[in-house]
Amino acid sequence: MTTRPASRLTLALLFFCTCLPMGMWNVPLANIYTAYGKGHLVPWVLATTAIAAFIAPLFVGALADQKTSPTLLLRWLALATSATLGLTCLSLAKGWSDGMVLLCAQIQALVATPVWSIANSIIFSQLHTPTKQFGPLRACATLGWMAGCWIVSLVLHADASLTAGYAASMFWLLVMGLSWMLPVIQPGDVQEKRSFKQILGLDALDILKHRDHRVVFITAALYSIPLAAFYPYTAKHLRDLGVENISAAISLAQVSEILTMLLLAGVLARFRLKWVFLAGIAICTFRYGLNALNTQSWVLLGTSLHGFAYTLYFITTQIYLEDRIEHRLRARSQALLYLLMSGVGNLIGYLGGGWWHSFCTVSGQTNWNQFWLGETILTAAVCLSFAVTYRGARGCK
Repeated sequence: MTTRPASRLTLALLFFCTCLPMGMWNVPLANIYTAYGKGHLVPWVLATTAIAAFIAPLFVGALADQKTSPTLLLRWLALATSATLGLTCLSLAKGWSDGMVLLCAQIQALVATPVWSIANSIIFSQLHTPTKQFGPLRACATLGWMAGCWIVSLVLHADASLTAGYAASMFWLLVMGLSWMLPVIQPGDVQEKRSFKQILGLDALDILKHRDHRVVFITAALYSIPLAAFYPYTAKHLRDLGVENISAAISLAQVSEILTMLLLAGVLARFRLKWVFLAGIAICTFRYGLNALNTQSWVLLGTSLHGFAYTLYFITTQIYLEDRIEHRLRARSQALLYLLMSGVGNLIGYLGGGWWHSFCTVSGQTNWNQFWLGETILTAAVCLSFAVTYRGARGCK
C-alpha cells in the first residue's frame, strides 16, 4: 500500500467515482419506488438516510481522526454500500413487505452515509491551499453525479427501473478498487485512551461554542430542510409536466454547480463569506419561486440554478471548516456538518416535505404552485435568519 501523496488526477477520480453511483440511485429513487408499488414509502426511505446521519458519520469520522486510516474505512464502506444497495433493489424486485424494504434501505443508508464525509476528509488532507484547490476538484464529483444521471436516462433508460440501482451497486465496487490508489492516511488525533464521548465523536460538538461556527452549522441544518425537496419532488413535478429522461433533465442542476465551483476561489477571494453564504440561500429562494410558476420552462430554469444555491453555501462551508477548525477535529467537523445537514435537516425536510406534498395533493393531483410556494417561504425565512445572526470575524472575509 502506497504512502505517497495522491496525484490530482487520483483525487479527481475519487470524487467522480464516488458521486457517479450516488446520482444513479438518488435522482430516480422516488420514481423507482413508485414504479414498484412502494411510492408511499418514499418519504420514509429518504428519512433512513437522515436517521443514519445521526449515527454513522460522526462515529466513523471519530475513527478516521483517532484510530483507523480514512482510506481503509472508505474501502470497506464502499464494499458494504455495494452489497446493501443490491439487497435493497432485491427487496423491491421480490415485492417484500414494507417493513422489510425499509429495513434494507436503513441498513444500506447506515453504511453509505459516512462515505461522503470520509472521501472529503481524504481529499482535504492532500491539499495545500483548499480555498484554491478544492473547488475544481469538487467539480469532478458533480461531473460524476451528472454522468450517473446520463447513464440512467440515456444509456440504460432506467428512470423508473431497478436496473439503475443494480448498476449503481456495481459502480460502488469501482470506488472500492480506487481506494488502493490512495495513500494510507494516518489518523490525526491518535490517543491510547479515549472517553466514550470521544469514541462517538461527540467532542466535535465543542466546535459549536464558537458563535460563527454555531450559526454556520445551524443554518446548514435549517437550509437542508427546504433543500431536501429538490430531487424527489422536482422529479415528480417534471414527470407530471410530461418531461422524459428526467434524470438527464435534472442534471442541468450540475452544470451551474460545476461553473460555480470553478469560480469559487475567485469569489471567496473577492467577497466576504457572509455575502457568499447569503447569495446561495437567496438564489435557492428565487429558484423555488420559479418552480411555483408550474411550467416546464420555469421548472427547468429553476433546476439549472440549483448549483449556485448548493455550492455557494455548502461547499463554502466545507472550505470554511478546513480553514478555521483545528487540524485534529477536521474529519469530525465535516462529519458533524453532514450530521446536521443529512440528519437533522433532511429528516425534517423529507418527512415534512412528504406531509406537505400530501397536503398539496388531492385525488392524485398535486398543486405544485402551492407546494413550491411553501418551500420558497421557508427558504426565505432561513435566509433572513442567517443575515441577522452571522457576524464574521473582524478583519476576515
